[in-house]
Amino acid sequence: MIGTGGTISSRNEGQGLSPGMPADDLMRFCPDIMGLCDVDCIQPVFLDSTNIRPGHWIKLADTVQRYYDDYDGFVITHGTDTMAYTASGLSYLLQNLRKPVVLTGSQKPIDEPGSDAIRNLTDAFICACDDESHDVMIVFFGAVIAGTRARKNFSRSYAAFGSINFPEIAKVVNGKVIHYINEDVAGRPAFYDYLNPNVGVLKFVPGLRTEILQSLIEQYDGLVIESFGVGGLPEYSDYYEQIKHASECGKLIVMTTQVANEGSDLSVYRVGTQIKNNLKVLEAHDMTTESAFAKLMWILGLTTDFDEAQRYFYTTVNHDILCK
Repeated sequence: MIGTGGTISSRNEGQGLSPGMPADDLMRFCPDIMGLCDVDCIQPVFLDSTNIRPGHWIKLADTVQRYYDDYDGFVITHGTDTMAYTASGLSYLLQNLRKPVVLTGSQKPIDEPGSDAIRNLTDAFICACDDESHDVMIVFFGAVIAGTRARKNFSRSYAAFGSINFPEIAKVVNGKVIHYINEDVAGRPAFYDYLNPNVGVLKFVPGLRTEILQSLIEQYDGLVIESFGVGGLPEYSDYYEQIKHASECGKLIVMTTQVANEGSDLSVYRVGTQIKNNLKVLEAHDMTTESAFAKLMWILGLTTDFDEAQRYFYTTVNHDILCK
């Protein structure tokens, strides 16, 4: 068990909740887990997940790699606010794993009455002990979600996470894992130790000032652009020319949609086809923004060549993309 902090371990000492309970103490609230497996606990970081950054993803991945041969599975306790980002990042740093890496947390601290923490932590270990579980996933309120497909949809409800544009891969019901999607892992486990953190996300709004897009293009090596509907660029400013210049300068641009479900399709409208047909951009299709953001960091850690980046981007990793 790898503790990172988050709500599940938080206490309120007068200035709002903050992590205060180490991983070993969390286990005291879940005696049923001791009947499932032998557990060792480590605490590489102790943070509110608002403070988790890509460097911490690398630290967690390094921890899993270091102990990969010693354990049958890994449970990571994590705050919910950036859990989907961490799960996506770990999905690219830890690929083709035959062992499960399960992220979980809670909406209330584990020592509060009625907390969801005991259920989530126990379910996470049930999933980690299951022989068919593998790769990076989130287990929350009974749902088992591929690490690249999760998004926090509710800020307070216990059923906080949903699987975007992809089914839940399993459910934990009455102490058992019911698998809906299961497939053999192809290839050898692959561990990566670098991400290029110089990637940004821009959410388009009507009338966005051109200099904002220009500034982000100048500052970042890669940029994920959340446009409207199925995707495209407004024609009332020089956004198109800005993207064209960025791609000519070797920047990697991913076009996606800010709509949560059903993904992008730049081929539908003229505002999209002029980008798709004329510019060197990548399209996220059914990927989540969290996944596209993390995948771009991983790719830029490997190459800046567009054709090679395109090949990596459209290669499916942990169920991250179906439409290509």
